Amino acid sequence: MKATVRRAEITDATAICTLLQSLGWFPHLNSDASVATEQVAYHLNSCLADNSHSVYVAEQIVEQQGAEIIGYAAVHWLPYLFLSAPEGFVSELFVDQAHRGQGIGSLLLDTVQTEARVRGCSRLMLVNSRERESYQRQFYQKQGWIERENIANFIYKL
Repeated sequence: MKATVRRAEITDATAICTLLQSLGWFPHLNSDASVATEQVAYHLNSCLADNSHSVYVAEQIVEQQGAEIIGYAAVHWLPYLFLSAPEGFVSELFVDQAHRGQGIGSLLLDTVQTEARVRGCSRLMLVNSRERESYQRQFYQKQGWIERENIANFIYKL
């Protein structure tokens, strides 16, 4: 089946939440479906509020059911004072398990790269867990991404 990519809309929150729940990686999204959907909708609405974020969904047409969201990507456009142009930070790229290996992730990344060029960005960046299937099968490297050797990624939990 052929997939298409479009900008996300607030009405996509339920489908995005369902996709995230199906992955089983985020326990807090699996406790109460309505609370999880509200949380996703809240964050999606924040991303759609201005031009500093972009969220794309990949969907396919399923006969007699309409369009089904099978993946999505979120990117944040960050102006760094030390770079010659903004950076796009791909914070989320998820594809439904049943649709992996069909070019959906590549299609989403291509869309993000196109927008980054239109915006005049100097680079794109993302973080991927070395334990994820996508890292182990070198998905991003095969797409032309380069893993940084000298950067440590830190978080500070609040």
